[in-house]
Formats: sequence, C-alpha cells, structure tokens
Amino acid sequence: MSEPLKPGQTIGILGGGQLGRMLAMAAARLGFHVHIYEPGAKPPAGEVADLTFSAGYDDVDALERFAAGVDVVTYEFENVPADALDRIEALVPFRPNRRALAVSQDRLDEKTFLTDIGLKVAPFAAVDAGATDAAAELAQAMAKVGTPAILKTRRLGYDGKGQARINGPHEAPAAREAMGGTAAVLEGFVNFNREISVIAARGADDRIACFEPGENVHKDGILHTTTVPANIDSATRDRAFGIAGTILAALDYVGVLGVELFDTDNGLIVNEIAPRVHNSGHWTEAGAVIDQFEQHIRAVAGWPLVDPVRHSDVVMTNLIGDDLDQVPDIAAETGAMLHLYGKAEARPGRKMGHVTRVTGPAGDR
Repeated sequence: MSEPLKPGQTIGILGGGQLGRMLAMAAARLGFHVHIYEPGAKPPAGEVADLTFSAGYDDVDALERFAAGVDVVTYEFENVPADALDRIEALVPFRPNRRALAVSQDRLDEKTFLTDIGLKVAPFAAVDAGATDAAAELAQAMAKVGTPAILKTRRLGYDGKGQARINGPHEAPAAREAMGGTAAVLEGFVNFNREISVIAARGADDRIACFEPGENVHKDGILHTTTVPANIDSATRDRAFGIAGTILAALDYVGVLGVELFDTDNGLIVNEIAPRVHNSGHWTEAGAVIDQFEQHIRAVAGWPLVDPVRHSDVVMTNLIGDDLDQVPDIAAETGAMLHLYGKAEARPGRKMGHVTRVTGPAGDR
C-alpha cells in the first residue's frame, strides 16, 4: 500500500472482540468501511461493521474472500495462526507487520527480542515442554532466576491465565501441573513500585507519537484501573517514551503498540508488549485529543498521526462480570464516560465494558 487509503475504502480486522469493535467505530468516523473476520458467532465487533466473516482460521476460501474484499488488514489480538496470515498477506497489505505478531506470540521470543535491542526485562529462563526430566529443568531455571518467580506458558496466556507463581521449590510440581505440559518460561519476580504502560504509535512515515503513561492496578490478574497521569517524574516519563520508540523502530512497526513497564528503584523494566490497541489505553477516549483507536486506524491507513495531547486527568475502570450491575448508577454520573461492549452474557472474569472518569484538567508536567 503505497498511497494512503481514501474514505470509502475498506479495512479488514482479524478478531471480533471489544477491541475490534472500537477499531471499527473509529474507522467509521473517518469514513472507512470495515470487514471483520471472527471464528465465533455474533461477535461484538460485527454489530458495528459492514460485513462479518464467521469462519475458522483454517477456512482457506473464507480467508481469501475476506482478503480480496479489503484494502489493508489489521488485527485486535495476537494469536492468529501463521498459515492464515500467509493466505491473507499474499493478497493484501498487513499492518502491523508479521514480525511484530511473531515476537509477541511467544513470551520467550519476546523477552529475547527485548534483551537483544538493549532493554531491561525480568530475569527469565526457558522451560522446555519436551524435556526428558521436566522437574530437573525447572529446578535449573529456578536456580538461574531465583524465587519467587512466575511460570508462564510461552503462548496463549492473557489476563492472568496460563501462569503460576512459585515461591519456593516445594511449589514447583503444582506449577508444572498447572501448565499442562506446555512450553513455558520462568520469570523472576520484580520488586516494583508501580506498573505503568505507554500507548505508542508509529506511522507509515516513521513518525512516532506517544500517549501519556498510565498507572495500572490489577485484580485477580486482570487490569482493574488505569490512572493518568501516572505517579512518576518527567525523567521516568521520557524514559518510558524512549523505550516505546526503540521497540517501534526495531520492529519497523506501523500502528499502535502497548508497552507495559515496571517502575523500580533501579529504573524501568519492560514487562510485556502488545502489538495492538490495549486495555490500558482506553482512557484516551475521554482524556486526550485523539483516542488510541483512531490513532491506530490512521497509522494502518497511511494517514498522518495526531499529536496525542492529554487534556484531562482521568481514571479508567474495567467493568468485569457482574460489575455490569453498576451501569445505571454510572450513567447518572457527571464526567463518567461509559463504554459497553455489547456482549450478551456477563460471566466472572469477562470484560463487559469500561468507564473513564474525568478527575480534572491536565496539569502542567
């Protein structure tokens, strides 16, 4: 795609969850059509898109029809099978690129990549699923990174799933069992003051634009709140921006990227990256002159990025499961921006929406 897309052209999105839904809404505001590809029936994004392909990622005919009908393809989640990407990329441009997706799909590859480009991560060691003596290998990994530590599946983990904490050798057998024999990585525990995240974008013209860092609090492994501005000084903020820029440039990335960081007494440590719009960036809908979703659509469409100036102090709160019962009260609040995802059933641990509360005008930093 050498020329920017024009209004009336079509953007394809792989994945039909809430992030795909919000991307589709942003694309519509800019005059683009949207086609969704989602294996599940009646996805939330399908309610706001022009066309939805409900087919598996192994359905070659559906993949090729989807790709043939759009002008660029992006995605809302990382775990798209490589064979499906091969079919799509043969027919249409794909942004962000395949390398970004491959790096983020495997926790070991991600940490190796980050280390190779000179960034600090938690100590880590691979735990091979096919090891002859799995117990001995995990013991060696613990000797390398220490305990407490967290054993995580290399692939497919999210929102606290696919991981088990190990406080000492006596907990190793239960942690191995929790992984179900899959390939894993052991991460040493990081003593941090706070977790922050940066939502950053890189355009097709190589320009980089970063949103103000947010400070994150998790409950039960799921993001609970993001507060902006984070309780950090300007030097830490600038360092966070520099880390995000280093990652974007190293990946030759086009689109929005989420970077989670631990703020420690010894500086910033990268926790993980997400090659897509990110839950901790939802605050941008109410707190900045542009939200992360429009910024991503602009990037993948080849449009110029907007300087993401923050105009308000905000707190974003996820609505999980039966938090949906709070909606009538939230709807009555002044300064509360409510965003529901259109999911039919509220279940424990399921993200049903979020609310961003404006707490005041942005102060000088």
